[in-house]
This record gives sequence, structure tokens and C-alpha cells, in this order.
Amino acid sequence: MKIDGSRFKRIVVKVGTSTLTHSSGFINIRKIDKLVSCLADLHNGGREIILVSSGAVSCGLARVGFPRETLTPRQKQAAAAVGQCQLIDMYARRFADYGCTIAQVLLTRNVVDEPELRANAGGTIELLLEQRVIPVVNENDTVSNEQIRIGSNDTLAAAVAVLVRADLLINMSDVDGLYSADPRSDPGATLLEYVEKIDERIIACAKGAGTARGTGGMKTKLESAQTAAEAGIPMIILNGADPGILYGVFDGEFRGTLFAAEKGKSE
Repeated sequence: MKIDGSRFKRIVVKVGTSTLTHSSGFINIRKIDKLVSCLADLHNGGREIILVSSGAVSCGLARVGFPRETLTPRQKQAAAAVGQCQLIDMYARRFADYGCTIAQVLLTRNVVDEPELRANAGGTIELLLEQRVIPVVNENDTVSNEQIRIGSNDTLAAAVAVLVRADLLINMSDVDGLYSADPRSDPGATLLEYVEKIDERIIACAKGAGTARGTGGMKTKLESAQTAAEAGIPMIILNGADPGILYGVFDGEFRGTLFAAEKGKSE
């Protein structure tokens, strides 16, 4: 897929749990190192980076030993409290190696939905970006319940992209992009490199969560793309197995799926 990556200055990058962790649930240090190196390089090159990072609950579960199969809401909240500490500490130390400062931003649905809270969050993130700080955003799973839970970080990433008026949303997944069918079970599935409009045919290609550690799936990614598109923001799905793939977006050629912004709504 070819694209003019030079026009994107403010970028929201979402990374999922399956990209950040081993199957054991523990952090995949090699991938974290590569991701941080790439994002820091893009940031040092003058771009504004907002990282939406999953992984807190999974990291916490690996530490405290709660069984995933019988996980209660309270146990999940406790695991998030443990795992978020690990995650943000890992990011802070590694970004600092490249001279970058990060800030932790934890959101819930009421912050996204209520105008005053949304304005406060947006203003804070805007100021952080002005100060060349990289916001690391996650849902506040420790206090979230069904009433204030955003759900998937795919949904959160789209909300953040709209909140900060991003130029581009990048969703790093455990697949190359949107396929015509599930590539895990259909060897004839083909990668759709460009989606101009999300219609019934495109929706029919979506499947559920790809791994036991993930909470989203292609359906939530399409919903995220639709939210972004309606706000005039294009979205790209990439395979996060090698975070260095991000360079391809800004060098002009990459493997993945580009969802176009709705015509007349991009600036």
C-alpha cells in the first residue's frame, strides 16, 4: 500500500495486548523495546505521538495469578492496578533512554461522553503535546464498571483520535489488516489494502477477538475506523509483530489496510 505519510503530524498509535505480551501474559520485552524505539524516533523527528496501550490487565494477571477462566470483575480491577504500574514503568524507563518524556492518561467512558470532562482531558493532552510529552493512554480498568466502561481499546483509540483531532489513527494488531475472510481458517483470504467506505460487504469480513488475551477483534476495529472516518481521520491496521513496520507508513509504503476518511470531512 502506498501513501503520502509526510502529511501526518499528529498520530494516535494503538497497540493491543497480543502485540505487547507473550502468550503467558508477561510483557514481551523485545517488542516493547522495538515499539518504543520506533515511536521515539518518529517523535524526535517532529511528529506528535499519542500511544494508546493495552496490556495492563494481562500483565497484572500474570503477576497476581488470578485464573483468567474464572476471573471476577473485582479480580480484573485488581489485576489492572498491578499491571498498569508495570506497563507505565516499562514505558517511562525505555522512552527516557531516547530522551523522551511520557505522561500517563487514564480514561473512562464518562470522560469521553461528558462535555466538561472531555474538554478537560483534551486540554491536558493538548498541553502535553505542546510540551513535547508523549501521552500514554489506557482505560482506567481499576475503577471501570459496566456503566462507565469504554470496553475495547480499539474504541478508546478512536475516541482519543477524535478528541485530539489527530491526522492519522494507526491500529497495530496481530493480523496484517482486514481480509476478505478469516486468514486463520481460510487460505484463500486476501488482504484488503484500501477501504473507501465501510459498508455491509466490509462488515461481513469482520471476526471476533483473535487471541485469548485480546478484548477486541476486527469488528471493533471496523467500528473504530468508522468513528475516525466520520471525524475526517483515516485509520490504518498493521501487524504489530514487528513494530518497525510503522516506518513504512511514513516512508510511503507498507503492508496493511487503509480506511479512508469520509470525503469532505478531512482538513
